[in-house]
Amino acid sequence: MTIASTATALFSYRYLADVGPLSPSVLSNLFRRPWLDVHVAGAATALLLGPLQFLPAPRRTPLHKTLGRVYVVSCLAGGLAGLVLAFGSTAGAIATVGFAGLAISWIAAVLLGWRAAVNRHFGRHRAWMIRAFALTFAAVTLRIYLLAIPVLPVPALDAYRAISFLCWLPNLLFAELYLRENGA
Repeated sequence: MTIASTATALFSYRYLADVGPLSPSVLSNLFRRPWLDVHVAGAATALLLGPLQFLPAPRRTPLHKTLGRVYVVSCLAGGLAGLVLAFGSTAGAIATVGFAGLAISWIAAVLLGWRAAVNRHFGRHRAWMIRAFALTFAAVTLRIYLLAIPVLPVPALDAYRAISFLCWLPNLLFAELYLRENGA
């Protein structure tokens, strides 16, 4: 998880510098500027910080709280910009709904997790942050699915529209099953 998150984050930062292979479909988003930069900066930073928050040692230090604040701000920036970008998708209404659903769910989970921590409900905080990171990790699962498009027996646009949901709904389901299995 940490390796995949880190690799995806570092690869995604290329959009901020406009270097390397850049997806034409991403670049054709109607709201690319400035929202793609905000989304990449926030989401990639959340991908880098998220796995660190699950390590037991830092959770017992002030570092967890500091990194947590940066993680929350990163998720909110990435999520809000992602919501705007969803409405600029050139893949149509289905992809817009899928990516907007991800953005709204991500923002909600992060805010509920943050609020639980502020109210010192640490069990609820942990559960919401597990959900939030499952949604953050959608960036990784999206890229895995994108690699599969060429071998799928469906048109690429249809596959992409399905991926707008598949990149996050199974992650969230997995998080819920994990939480249920572990009594959270």
